[in-house]
Amino acid sequence: MEKSEQIAVIEALLFVAGDSLSIADLKRLTGFSDAEAADAVAALTSQYREKDGGMMIAELADGYQMVTNPLFAEWIKNLKKSRTSGKLSIAALETLALVAYKQPITKVEIEEIRSVSSDWTIKVLLERDLIKIAGRKDAPGKPLIFTTTKEFLKYFGLKNLSELPTLKEFTKEE
Repeated sequence: MEKSEQIAVIEALLFVAGDSLSIADLKRLTGFSDAEAADAVAALTSQYREKDGGMMIAELADGYQMVTNPLFAEWIKNLKKSRTSGKLSIAALETLALVAYKQPITKVEIEEIRSVSSDWTIKVLLERDLIKIAGRKDAPGKPLIFTTTKEFLKYFGLKNLSELPTLKEFTKEE
């Protein structure tokens, strides 16, 4: 295998790994010798350093990892703030489904249906802007009522709430 191909293989592995890979890891994954793996990492590190772009190869935790260039941290923070991160837990999806189908709904009503505390999941859904506080219910204690947001519609690719699947769409036809 040409040296340029070895470098490309190492680059692809470091990109996909998302974590630090040691020379031993790279050797095991590629079948390259220690020297070939180390030379490819050194060449790749040098290429990224010379390019001085948005990515670089960092030596971390007894291995190497593809990371973003710290010079661009400000823009990366902006991106992270503008996106919801990660998947929703099952508890969050259950709570979100209750809000979507029964809105406006209070925390107590959610907890009565789920039979568990929903403090944390409501907090997460509020932080991700998938639900919002839409006021207070005219009931003892004036509990907060929750509804879905425009971000909810975007997250699930819906034009409006009428596009939510119906119960009939979830049941098996016999």
